[in-house]
This record gives sequence, C-alpha cells and structure tokens, in this order.
Amino acid sequence: MARSLRHVAAAIVAVAALALAGCSGGNSAKNDDAGSVGGTLVVDTAFSLETGDPGRNYVPTGNMVLHAVYDTLLTFHGDSTTPEPDLATMEQNADATEFTFTLQDGRTFSDGTPVTADDVVFSLNRVAGITDSKANFLMTGITVTKVDDKTVKLSTKTPSLQLPAIVTNPSLSILNSKLVKENGGTADMSDGAKSWLDANSAGSGPYTLDSLDLTSQVVLVKNKDYDGEDKAAYDKIVVRNISQSSTQLTNLKGGDSNIAVDLSGDQVKDLGDGFTVDSAPSAQTLFLLINQDKAVGGVTASPKFAEAVRYALDYDKLLELAGAGSVQATGVIPPMFAGANKEGVKQDLDRAKTALADSGYKGEEIKLQFPNDNPVGGVEFTPVAERVQEQLKAAGINASLAPAPFATEVEPYVGGKEAFSLWYWGPDYADTTSFLPFGPGQKVGLRAGWPATADSAIADLVTKAQNATTVDERNGLFGDYAKAMQESGPFVPLIVPGINLASDDSVAGLQYDVTWTLDLRTAHPAK
Repeated sequence: MARSLRHVAAAIVAVAALALAGCSGGNSAKNDDAGSVGGTLVVDTAFSLETGDPGRNYVPTGNMVLHAVYDTLLTFHGDSTTPEPDLATMEQNADATEFTFTLQDGRTFSDGTPVTADDVVFSLNRVAGITDSKANFLMTGITVTKVDDKTVKLSTKTPSLQLPAIVTNPSLSILNSKLVKENGGTADMSDGAKSWLDANSAGSGPYTLDSLDLTSQVVLVKNKDYDGEDKAAYDKIVVRNISQSSTQLTNLKGGDSNIAVDLSGDQVKDLGDGFTVDSAPSAQTLFLLINQDKAVGGVTASPKFAEAVRYALDYDKLLELAGAGSVQATGVIPPMFAGANKEGVKQDLDRAKTALADSGYKGEEIKLQFPNDNPVGGVEFTPVAERVQEQLKAAGINASLAPAPFATEVEPYVGGKEAFSLWYWGPDYADTTSFLPFGPGQKVGLRAGWPATADSAIADLVTKAQNATTVDERNGLFGDYAKAMQESGPFVPLIVPGINLASDDSVAGLQYDVTWTLDLRTAHPAK
C-alpha cells in the first residue's frame, strides 16, 4: 500500500582562492540597499566550488549556489529532518523499494519550458551515467522509470528509507533536458554540457546564474518567471570568495557585505548591535581514529587502548576550543540526527588507567596525525590535538603530534595507514545512514582496520538499519548502533563544531542546512 510523503517523513532522520579583501569591484553591500526588496545581497564565504553543473557538483559552496538556481524533487524547509515537496509530491510502497513522484502542476524552467517527467529521467540518469562525477554514488542502486508525462518512479532492490533525503541534494537537481542536450548533455560519459552549465543555468529555481568565476565570485539574478513557493527576495545575489574569516568579519562590520558564512564562535560573540548571528551545531564531527590493525597500529589495536583513550579525555575542556554553536559529540551520529545518543562520554581517569594497563601499553610513543590546514566550523585542529595530547599524558599515554597539510594526510587516512589520528566527518545527505560508514566493515570502519568480523553484533545492526522498512524499526536500530559504537570500537567522537551565520540587520531569514549551509532562498530584507 502506498503512503504519502507526509506520512513517511518521520522515517527520514530526526536529521587556490582569491581573497577579495573588501575590494568588491562594484559588488559591494554599499552599492545597493540590501534592506529593500529588489536590492543586492552580498555574501562572503570561503569557496569550495568546482562547477555550475549540478550533475558534477559535490562541494559545499556549489550546493549553496545551486540550491538557489535549481529545484529538486523534494527539499527541506526550516530544518533538515523532513523532506517536503518541491517539484513533486511522493508516495512509497510498504517495502520502501518503490518511490513514485508526481510533478506539481504549472512548474516551468526559467525559459518558460514546462518541467516534465522526461526532464526528471534525463537529469537523474545523467548523474548515474557520469561515472567520474563525485555525485555519481548518490544514484547507486536506483532505477529511474517514466510512468507518464507527470510521473516518475524510482526503484531500489533493497529498502531505502533514505532515498527521499538523497533526492534533496542539489547534485540531483532537475535540469531542462532539451536545453542541456542542445549544449552537449548526455546521460553517459560522453556528456559535454559542463562548460555550458558553468556559464548558463537550466533550472527552475528562484534565481538564475548570471556569472561564475571559481576563484572570485558567483552572481545570481532573480528568475522573474519563477512559479514555486520560494520567491526571490533580491534582484541580485553576489557570493564572493573570501578565504580568510578575519576578512569576512572586516567586510561585514565595514558594510562591504551583508552575510559572512565562516566566522568562528569567538569572532561572532562581540559583533554587537546592528548584526544578527544564527549559531547552531553543524553536522560535522571531529573524532579520533584508533587503528585496530596490529600491523598498522601495534598497541593501538587493543580494544582496551581505545577504551583508555575514550575515558582519558575531558570533553568539556576540549569543547572550550570550539566556540559558539558547538557541542560535545555524543557519538558518531551528530545530535540533530535520529538515533543520536542523548549524552556523550564523561571523563573517568581511573577507568582509563585500568584499561590502559590491560591493553599492554608500556609507555611507548604514539604518533597523533592530523591535517593542520583545514579548520572545520572555525575549529583549528592543532589546538585540539595539543589539548588531547595533554589529557592523554595525564592518563599515562605518551602521544606525539604529527601535523601535515590535508593533501598530504588524506591519502594515508583513507588508505587505513594511520595508527592514531584526528579527523572529521560530515553527512553525504541529511539522513542518519550517512553515519553508518563508521561501522565495522564499512568505509570509515575499514580505514581504522576494523572489519565486519571484528564486531559482528554492530555489523549486524548496520545491515538491519540499512534494510529497515518502518520508521520505528529503523530509528530504534540507529539508537542501538549509536550506543554500541560509543561503548566500543575504534572511534572517539570529540566535538560537533558550530556553524555561525552572521548578517547585518538589513537581512532576515538566515537559515542553516546540513547540505547547502546557508539557504539563499530564505534570506530576505528585514521588515
């Protein structure tokens, strides 16, 4: 029996830069009145931007920009827990293997062309067919079938309660298939539409792409023919690449921008009158990895060593380094997602010392590796690593720090060659299944030398959660998984950094989303 999206929504989760440095080239918040309808909104952020082609995008700034230009089948409004209709409504079968999307009446692309089922089929199959796209994995195991001109069915061989959250990702935006095909678009590796989509847009969203420079700025303009619910509040939005958060702060305070995306908790706490700050936990988690492969980690491979590390740490003291909006990581699932533990681990030095003695550790030096040039949510890794080192020493663990650039460090981390390291993880889409890769035998678990056979009980929880067909069953399994992962295993979650969106008082509607960070659709002039 089919159930509507609103009835199944609870199954989705409780879930080389050019710094402009204030030289706006005419795109300054001072040039237009951002506080009035029809003005220009200027947004500063550190670019992670590779393309204007949704099917080849899979980076945060790309998500932010493309979410304003393109519509998806479903979307999030107000939070990242309940997918709602965007271009379509949805029904699913009882086994969560068939999802039927019906296009809403009257929706058109920015050139006036009606959105049809053919556009949906082409857009999704294009992502599936471009196998070198970072977004390609989103379509793994999904078959797309046209039912009629307004209806499309997405099918999976196994239950996929996460599919409604997956289709909200801007990489799965619906494109004007006729226009894209005319400009080299195909649904296979021969696709050649990227260069055209880097300079033009083929979407149905409230804004269209005016210009895109991957190193300096993106300019969006109002789609005057937009016929959805998220009406454009500005004639123009300029998203500028400001790589230094200190420069973002200077620009915001000096009136050269309206919104700063990447300020730390310390930077926003003294902004004062005339500014608004929306601080909240992000969906990123900083964690320690303790390799369970004896050939890689030696003594770290003992589960007792991991237990010693887990209880040696003073998590409140670590949290002091993170600033506004940050919280202790209560487990591998961040607190805003279904199944997350309500409380995190508390320091217990006696337990840590007992476990350390049982581990066979004899005081040898353990190298703590981490990237030192890639802060997350304003949190720098070096001071966190230094404080971890200090707290481990109090428990009898001799850790030496081994920082390196991200580009150097990421390969041994992904390859499972680091014995003890500090890293971070964020969701691929707004669903708790994005955190199952920490399980034994899964992608991140294997990076820690933790095969499925190392803990068959947790591995079984992962499989059952992936195949659940009901809300209660899946959320219960997520909770069991989170609890089990906190009690054992090779990961020690530390901090969920905050996200601090700051604006001047001409702007209202600041809204954070775990996928597209700042929602440009909801920003509007303050009354």
